[in-house]
Amino acid sequence: MILPVYLYGQPVIRKVAQNIDTAYPDLKALIANMYETMYASDGIGLAAPQIGLSIRVIVIDADPMKEYFPDVAGKKLTLINPHVEVLEDGEKVSREEGCLSLPGIHESVPRIEKIKLTYCDENFQEHCEEIEGYLARVVQHEYDHLEGRVFIDHISPIRKQLIKGKLNNIMKGNVRCDYRIKAVK
Repeated sequence: MILPVYLYGQPVIRKVAQNIDTAYPDLKALIANMYETMYASDGIGLAAPQIGLSIRVIVIDADPMKEYFPDVAGKKLTLINPHVEVLEDGEKVSREEGCLSLPGIHESVPRIEKIKLTYCDENFQEHCEEIEGYLARVVQHEYDHLEGRVFIDHISPIRKQLIKGKLNNIMKGNVRCDYRIKAVK
């Protein structure tokens, strides 16, 4: 089932999400719906707060970006209760990001290139791995949603001021999307 994507301005977007356990109702169906929603929206990642649920679940399929970032070919992850730890103190790399919850906005965002990711998969099997490059960026972007942050929180104040009108339009629901949305009423 394709679910509506909650837009910037919805309170759930700024709320810190809660861990879940194996007793969470209909988790497999939820994950399937999240993937279906992500694909229907032409996204490569989707966090549960973006569909109105303040829980720590993320789905990622970075394969569509393999033409530009060959290292993400076939990279599909379901992350439950993830934790991200930065492994490098090195320089951040800036790349353009967009977000299904912020349609029409794309900004250059600095992020660390290598992280340690601990999570449970859809069967609650624990994993701990180091990831880097573009996949690390995607994970950090989606992980931010679980922490009540969005990518524009990482841009300069002058850039935020320049997109203020677009943000106001998103919050008012004055935005066109090719996918189902839930705007602030």
